[in-house]
Amino acid sequence: MKLKIFILVIVMAFFQTAFSAGILIKRNISYSAKQTSGTENLLDVYYPTADGQRRDVMVFIHGGSWNSGKKETYWWLGRNMARKNVITVIINYSLSPLCQYEKMALDCSEALKWVNNNISNYGGDPARIFVMGHSAGGHLAALVNTDTRFFRQQNIENPIHAVILNDVFGLDMFEYLNAAEDNDQTNSFLNTFSKDKEIWKTGSPLNYIENVKNPYLIFVGERTFPSIQIQSERL
Repeated sequence: MKLKIFILVIVMAFFQTAFSAGILIKRNISYSAKQTSGTENLLDVYYPTADGQRRDVMVFIHGGSWNSGKKETYWWLGRNMARKNVITVIINYSLSPLCQYEKMALDCSEALKWVNNNISNYGGDPARIFVMGHSAGGHLAALVNTDTRFFRQQNIENPIHAVILNDVFGLDMFEYLNAAEDNDQTNSFLNTFSKDKEIWKTGSPLNYIENVKNPYLIFVGERTFPSIQIQSERL
């Protein structure tokens, strides 16, 4: 029942754009133990004014083909969710071609470690952390939830209560890249996953499906890419 209520809140947040008073925003918090001069390891927290309650927490991972995107684009989601009393954390992470998928997933797991350790300061309940990812961000959300090495490197147990995927791309990169045409988009993906087919496998969340212990909610658009539809049905 709790998960159903949270789902309803998310759907409502996507269709509301109004902003009301009482929402606080803490921007550009560094979640990494390593000091960097860039913006890749920063996050924003959107939260309602404190009233003593412990609230659900949503961490959003943006898409952008692993080579673009930024947290500022999704200010509306943070505000709308906070209006529905959901503490919302929107993160940046390292992008291709400066790094490959493992560094991105490690960034996401480190951001989730920060949330787990600090979200109570903003009224959030660390036992109720939901992760939402769109497109390539959905791939990273699914990967950190299924491939245990990322949270193991953070020295924490998986803190994710449930996962929400919106038109997730790349659940099986081995399948996708094996069939992909030689074009600019494929070459961009190879910057993220290399030309090594074994890495395509290790970067595919569907290869770790036996590790799934928590609920998933998957949204798929009617006009989405066939690979997204097919791979989402396999999860």
